[in-house]
Amino acid sequence: MDNMGADQGVPGLVSVIIPAFNEEASVDKLHVEILDVFAGLDRDVEIIFIDDGSSDATPEHLRTLCAGHQMTRLICFRRNFGKAAALDAGFNVARGEIIFTMDADLQDDPAEIPRFLEALDSGLDVVSGWKHQRNDPLDKTLPSKVFNGVVGHLSGVSLHDFNCGFKAYRSKALAGLRLYGELHRFIPVILHWQGFRIGEIAVNHRARQYGKSKYGMGRLFKGGLDFLGVMLNTRYATRPLHVFGGAAFLFGGIGFAILSYLTVLWFVGAGPIGDRPLLMLGILMVMTSFQFVTIGLLGEFIQHQGADRKRYTIRSVTNFEDGQMTPELSRKLRDAATMMKEVQSAWTQQQSGTTQPSATSQSTPTRTRSTG
Repeated sequence: MDNMGADQGVPGLVSVIIPAFNEEASVDKLHVEILDVFAGLDRDVEIIFIDDGSSDATPEHLRTLCAGHQMTRLICFRRNFGKAAALDAGFNVARGEIIFTMDADLQDDPAEIPRFLEALDSGLDVVSGWKHQRNDPLDKTLPSKVFNGVVGHLSGVSLHDFNCGFKAYRSKALAGLRLYGELHRFIPVILHWQGFRIGEIAVNHRARQYGKSKYGMGRLFKGGLDFLGVMLNTRYATRPLHVFGGAAFLFGGIGFAILSYLTVLWFVGAGPIGDRPLLMLGILMVMTSFQFVTIGLLGEFIQHQGADRKRYTIRSVTNFEDGQMTPELSRKLRDAATMMKEVQSAWTQQQSGTTQPSATSQSTPTRTRSTG
């Protein structure tokens, strides 16, 4: 059982994680805006900047901010590792019970933070921003709409904007989460399949004031590949044969139809079929189908070997004194029970071997002598 309560964060503390790459013109202003927002809230805040290998003066600006504000922290990467790595590093050091992520380019408006907190207070575990009125060029908005539609339909997560970096999480939802590649876009999908409650709010999206976008059309291709990996490791994590079996059924069905058609032609004497390219296509489809079935069976075998790994998350427990029934504590309790049985057995043997008083000593009367 999980160590319930170990990942709740510091009560009343909010962590704001901000990846930054060549944002020297905006980080100072963003820092001031965040502090102004929390000055009116009954919550403490720590601001965690992750410099993702900037080549401009961004690290120097961030070190100056840290020197003037004790709760502003900084992680500097040796080179540019990407946004997923930056967020992963921030999640590992964040101490707040609520964790925000936002971009450093000032397009995310810190004034929306209270609305995120209200949504979390309504019972959600994750709140994602939705750039309803997006101030970006068409070459960014159009591919994003297509991407969001496909991901939402296939994942079952009803969000309008998976690409929005402005999100809020309860710290317990991020416990054990590991990010790489482009997985930061699919955090809501991963957490949804772990049983956490996901919601979204429309947020103010400001036009970019400084610098230029770090993302191009290539992110759609990489994001698509990562999404396939996410789907395989969430929806089909415990049943790989279903996804590979579906592909096998598709290819096998096409191959069987082609070969059946050629067989009918051969029986009715419509000419030889051995020199037809359609025959090779049918055979190829059937062979591909068998390959997919084999891959699915191997996946099932691997899944069975790792079936002892926990694939569920626990929201709460009842009638456990403090929810601390960890595997280590369970082992100690078993060892203690074994020791008690050994002690009881030794005590029983000792009692059964005690010498009983003789009959002569029991029948001899006791004599008293008077001294009077």
